[in-house]
Amino acid sequence: MLVVAGVVGNWYFGDQSLLIRALALVGVGLVAGFIALQTERGRRVWDLAREARQELRRVVWPDRQQTTQTTGIVLILILLFALILWGLDSLLSWLVKGVIG
Repeated sequence: MLVVAGVVGNWYFGDQSLLIRALALVGVGLVAGFIALQTERGRRVWDLAREARQELRRVVWPDRQQTTQTTGIVLILILLFALILWGLDSLLSWLVKGVIG
């Protein structure tokens, strides 16, 4: 209901300053989030977000060299498969033209 009230209020006070309306919407969003965190589902979502953040800290991210090499390999494979598909398409087109005439 708070989100709907925020949207309607933003429309109703459309002649007011954009900064004031944006701050009001942020305030309404914070209140809605606080109320949502008081529910069981809201606490579960918060716990999930916290666990996801902890998992991201454990990830070993590749360095620049590994990222560049992997990107190069992916681009080469894309080009290779594109050429294979182009060749198959050309061959099948040639065969169909030969059969149909």
